[in-house]
Amino acid sequence: MLLMCTACALFPIMNGIVKLLAVTYEPQQIVWFRIVSHLVLVAVVFMPQMGLGLLRTRRIGTQFISSVMMLLSTLFFFSAVKYVPVAEAISVTFVAPLAVVLLAWPLLGERITLFRLAAVIVGFSGVLIVIRPGSAVFQWASVLLLGSAMCYAIYQILIRRLAGIDQPATSIFYSVLLGAILMSLWLPFVWKAPVAWTDWALLCSLGVFGALGHYCVAKAMTYASANFVAPFNYTQMIGSVIVGYLMFAEVPDFYTWLGTAVIVGAGLMVGWQVRRPQKS
Repeated sequence: MLLMCTACALFPIMNGIVKLLAVTYEPQQIVWFRIVSHLVLVAVVFMPQMGLGLLRTRRIGTQFISSVMMLLSTLFFFSAVKYVPVAEAISVTFVAPLAVVLLAWPLLGERITLFRLAAVIVGFSGVLIVIRPGSAVFQWASVLLLGSAMCYAIYQILIRRLAGIDQPATSIFYSVLLGAILMSLWLPFVWKAPVAWTDWALLCSLGVFGALGHYCVAKAMTYASANFVAPFNYTQMIGSVIVGYLMFAEVPDFYTWLGTAVIVGAGLMVGWQVRRPQKS
């Protein structure tokens, strides 16, 4: 729980920086900085301890699929956040933990009960409240946010599958390796030289926040089941509201709060039901 909540304190800061940079730079360039600085940081921190062991994996196919899911999730979200307030964007992506609950059964064999299924349905209704027709959130960017959430859900499932097989450091290294290669091929077509040293610092900081956050996620998945840990993603809402207000003077409206409350309530229902058998 602590590891997941730590990750969810780091991600809103990263998202706020992305929204700030998106005014000047193309999302593909921002994604490139995000994943390449992530890759370099992980290599610098873990290579001295692990050497080439950092690259040693027994599930190379799963690692590369998780890398694709991470790339798509990041690209979709970074492309959309420019047009949607930070808190609303995070609210829409809260569908990811609910998707994890559904996907954990066929992909991990973690049984889903009728109670959890009902919680998922309630949670999805909360998403519909947030992206209600006629609101500023209901636009093409919402589709990208939902796509980002689904890709991230699959990524979390794959990370859970890799837990206990590969080291968490190995997983977060591979999670961006393929993306770094692909985005490097794309970069020359969208490159714009950063206009100030502060832009360089902000662009490179994305990898720091991302790498630390995803290391916490990977580590958390080694200690608990995916459908128990995933609902703690909802704590991102706290940081997102703070970041949105301080950086962009954004204040979520009533329907965003209502929809978020429904989604968070559904997530807590899932977490509570997972814990009940352990207390009996």
